[in-house]
Amino acid sequence: MRLLPFVFCLLPAAISAVAPPLQPGYYAKSCPNAEFIVKDVMKKAMMREPRSGASVMRLQFHDCFVNGCDGSLLLDDTPTMLGEKLSLSNINSLRSYEVVDEIKEALESACPQTVSCADIIIMASRDAVALSGGPDWEVKLGRKDSLTASQKDSDDIMPSPRANASSLIDLFARFDLSVKDLVALSGSHSIGNGRCFSIVFRLYNQSGTGHPDPTIEPMFRRKLDKLCPLGGDGNVTGDLDFTPHVFDNQYFKDLVNGRGFLNSDETLFTFPRTRGYVRRYSEDESEFFRDFVDGMIKMGDLQSGRPGEIRRNCRVVNGQSPVEVVVGGLKDRKILSR
Repeated sequence: MRLLPFVFCLLPAAISAVAPPLQPGYYAKSCPNAEFIVKDVMKKAMMREPRSGASVMRLQFHDCFVNGCDGSLLLDDTPTMLGEKLSLSNINSLRSYEVVDEIKEALESACPQTVSCADIIIMASRDAVALSGGPDWEVKLGRKDSLTASQKDSDDIMPSPRANASSLIDLFARFDLSVKDLVALSGSHSIGNGRCFSIVFRLYNQSGTGHPDPTIEPMFRRKLDKLCPLGGDGNVTGDLDFTPHVFDNQYFKDLVNGRGFLNSDETLFTFPRTRGYVRRYSEDESEFFRDFVDGMIKMGDLQSGRPGEIRRNCRVVNGQSPVEVVVGGLKDRKILSR
């Protein structure tokens, strides 16, 4: 999962001033089994497909960093709206939307139109980490779902895989996320996979030199060369660390040894301001877990304050209906306004 910074103009002070308060146990009375239902569906989904844990966790990053945590990422395109699913950082990259659909269906059966899709992302991301062997924590809930989404906003906000630590630090700082938050949240790459598309420049043309990134450990580079040959399939995936299904501090150990998959990963160790955190987390998993939880909670607090609703279907705003059409012999989903 690629970690994403902010460049949009929503500032934390403005967000908190207009957004409804979030609180633990928000659904204790209205839907007392909500968190149990989310975790149960996540557990079953990860048993079917272990990779879905990392995929669902990614959704929180990609949702919250575009106009706050409002479920806008989940909206399908409509004839009048280009949403975020086909943005440059999401197309052919994000997956497991169907897991959120399953969770929503189960919650709608238990507590109709009560639990927001935005809150589902927050709960499911937490559960994906915990079910992968990582920390568990109490989440704050009470978000509303957005009424729209914007592919342009997503394109403008998400960074390139070529991003370096210096630029990431500056961007995180705009949202009161510290250097420590940046490095700890990058540890989300403890689970999951990345695409060859995201690293081919590192292997064959780093910084336009026509040569590989010299920070890549030689044996690891040969492994990546074989996985991602020049001119090969950019959608082939590789493990983000050596234990891609276990949430642990192996990711940071790999960075120390020059085995970071993404450029934006390895640069955290080569850059002086972030190197110390990488080394500390590589040596102390419990400290990493504590700081990761703090970062996830801070990220979950980002809200736009825009009007919202509780969607009945996470893919569409209320009052619209999804229909299936056949394009070129393949089924596709389109949204038709009522």
